[in-house]
Amino acid sequence: MTITVVGIGADGWRALPPASRAELETCDVLLGGPRQLDLVPDGPYEKRPWPSPLLPALDDVLAELTGRRVGVLASGDPLLSGIGGTLVRRLGADAVRIVPAVSSVTLARARLGWTAEETDVVSAVGRDARKVLRVLAPGRRVLVLSSGADTPGRVAALLADHGFGDSTLTVLENLGSPEERRLDGTARDWPHDAVAPLNVVAITCTGRAYSLLAGLPDEAFDHDGQLTKRDLRASALARLAPTPGELLWDVGAGAGSVAIEWCRAHPVNRAIAVESRPERADRIARNGANLGVPDIEVVTGRAPDALTGLAVPDAVFVGGGVAGAGVLSACWDALRPGGRLVAHGVTLEAEQALAAQYADRGGELTRISVERAAPLGGLTGWSPARAVTQWSVRKP
Repeated sequence: MTITVVGIGADGWRALPPASRAELETCDVLLGGPRQLDLVPDGPYEKRPWPSPLLPALDDVLAELTGRRVGVLASGDPLLSGIGGTLVRRLGADAVRIVPAVSSVTLARARLGWTAEETDVVSAVGRDARKVLRVLAPGRRVLVLSSGADTPGRVAALLADHGFGDSTLTVLENLGSPEERRLDGTARDWPHDAVAPLNVVAITCTGRAYSLLAGLPDEAFDHDGQLTKRDLRASALARLAPTPGELLWDVGAGAGSVAIEWCRAHPVNRAIAVESRPERADRIARNGANLGVPDIEVVTGRAPDALTGLAVPDAVFVGGGVAGAGVLSACWDALRPGGRLVAHGVTLEAEQALAAQYADRGGELTRISVERAAPLGGLTGWSPARAVTQWSVRKP
């Protein structure tokens, strides 16, 4: 079955190119949200709204329509945080034909005079709006694709709560339609309660932000002392070498700092944080949300048993429990070929376990000692932290 997905703007049927109209008029069934279906006149097709929730029912809907010509209506560009991407992932690119319209992002940038290369885009459609916190930076321009009328207010509150209250917000409603409207304000004093459900939020950022490079200051994380400190974290992440779309296991995650920085490196990076203490597991989720990566999966349990059934990792960091029976071996066995493993230990037992792994599997064994200047009487001296043994290795 081939499905044709046609993008339609808020200006509706009259603005569709003749080729897009022809695609729809040859269909037996048109699927779409109620708003999109209302934009299309009655015709030789059956209009059928998507069920809600959509994803659990999608396979059944498509199976029922086998053998019929199926058209799908989507807002603007169907591959921009839309149903087009969902169908391609589910059915494959060969089974889905995309006929795009101008996206809301393109329309918003046209209204504002923002170029593509200077604009970050974050989707809150079916996603956590706290993702916007990752891209905040002084002077940066950000577009947020809203999930509804309450998104602008939620985004304004997030910015105000995280030091970006002076940022300028512009809400563009019903882009491309006769009801198009623009609302302006600041995040701290956002004055608009009544906002149309179809909107895009534009942010011109003012505030202080954390870098996306590895090695955030320790105070960026809420923790109880169980934290991979800044210098050691930067060293570990340099060897873990995150690249877009990869999955990390952070085993013995503590505050989740390594998993969080891994995900901050690129918006499609993923991480699973494994932590045995429930209160720490809750803290990891809060830290991730506050630093713009709310989708980290947190598994509460003790390795190696808690690792069973998890998705195959591209990289593994073991920050705690390296001396535990079978932890390093289980992580190594799970790691995909070409994957990277980094483990830290501070006790003699952990050091012995890492040395044994190094002797067996090779890699790099490093002892890292960090000293910081601190008051010493009326003068200043060096205060050493515990030395950490680091084993890093790439799986053949």
